[in-house]
Amino acid sequence: MKKNFLRIVSLALCLALCTILPVTGAFAQTTVLGSAVQYDPAQPVNNGNPITIELWYWTGAANLFQAVADQYTAIHPNVTITLVENPWDDYWTKLPLALQGSDGPAIFNVHNSKHDILIGYMAPYDVETSQLEQDFVGVSAHEIDGKVYYTDYGMMTASMYYNKTMWKAAGLTDADIPTTWDQFREVAKKLTIRDASGNLVQAGFSFNGGAQGDVLGEQYQYGQNLFTADNKVSFNNDSIKAVIQRMKDIYEVDKSGDYNFGNNSGDNFGQGTVAMYLGWGFMNNVLKGNYPDLDFGCFEIPTVTDAVPYAYHRYNGESTFGINKNAPADQQAVAQDIVRFFLANDSLIKQFCLANSVFPAKKSLATDTDILAVPAIAVLANHIDRYIWPGTMPSAVEDNMKIALEDIFYNGADITTALKTAEDTCNQELSGSNFVTVEPQYKYASEAK
Repeated sequence: MKKNFLRIVSLALCLALCTILPVTGAFAQTTVLGSAVQYDPAQPVNNGNPITIELWYWTGAANLFQAVADQYTAIHPNVTITLVENPWDDYWTKLPLALQGSDGPAIFNVHNSKHDILIGYMAPYDVETSQLEQDFVGVSAHEIDGKVYYTDYGMMTASMYYNKTMWKAAGLTDADIPTTWDQFREVAKKLTIRDASGNLVQAGFSFNGGAQGDVLGEQYQYGQNLFTADNKVSFNNDSIKAVIQRMKDIYEVDKSGDYNFGNNSGDNFGQGTVAMYLGWGFMNNVLKGNYPDLDFGCFEIPTVTDAVPYAYHRYNGESTFGINKNAPADQQAVAQDIVRFFLANDSLIKQFCLANSVFPAKKSLATDTDILAVPAIAVLANHIDRYIWPGTMPSAVEDNMKIALEDIFYNGADITTALKTAEDTCNQELSGSNFVTVEPQYKYASEAK
């Protein structure tokens, strides 16, 4: 599942860059960039002497990283940036080994799910943390002893995708966009079509193939954190049980979907057999690339009541670059300069955000018209501060929830029993990790149960 997700993300990045964001090397920056974090292009790098560094990234975003290299070297022609691309699996095998010595890349792409295997090789940013906090949201969650080794350039989360053609055919209008789960269930019924024999032809809603992504986030709407104060996962609680029961009821009571009606709700949505599904931001570009004739829109994930919830859902940050602490000092200095250039550069960060359909973590881009023209991003604008990041969540959390949900949905297992088993197994696996939840740093953490 994770490999497929990452391949899709890579495809989304490529499609976005090829069709939405034509990138060129032309860049003539002469004025100081940025607000709190500033970049002065007039300042020489490496005393103007020639230097070559490597920038590593995983497959799927060559044009995007080329834009970084081209724009930076247009200012500093004495710097040569060699881009090194690796497939996702190879990247995480080769990078930690390369970072052990001085011959590894000076700068590299980071994914926060790999925090534990990277952080020991990373140098902190030579940027004041207070300045980062002025320009970006979510910085405090990445601080380690007051230092920042990477932060978020954008926040990806879930929104509800809906087929506009099906919506209109069902007699629905913009006034019918649901804001609560009760309203959503009624809309899903209207969007469901069965043939004369009762066979499902069009699902009003589907979560097949990725239900764990729906569940692990909706419990926040009840004020329930995913982790305890001692960094253990909490599955077996009333909030998650309520989320799962609602999902079961949509299928088993409302008959708006079926466990065996397609095995990937995102693909099925694109193929025109599903009217609504909960997808993450990257799907915006995937759908446009793979299903160009699909007329779709997005609305914010419904909530339990019309009252503003503790959090609408969780998000995951798309990370800024890492700097290799074992690289030669002159290469590290250039890497630090590239990081500052990127952090101060609204244009580049905007390209990265659009490529992955993520809400910008940089405050100056929060009202950018191009970014807010993306449906999956626009619906988040009013409540982006009500989305929570739990931290660099270990894969064991999703893996064990997936097993529990398959047992519940396909084998008829008791919800409590399945969740207890998953919780116990997951916490046993987590006991050997260094995971620390950052839920207590959430802006509204005091409202949790």
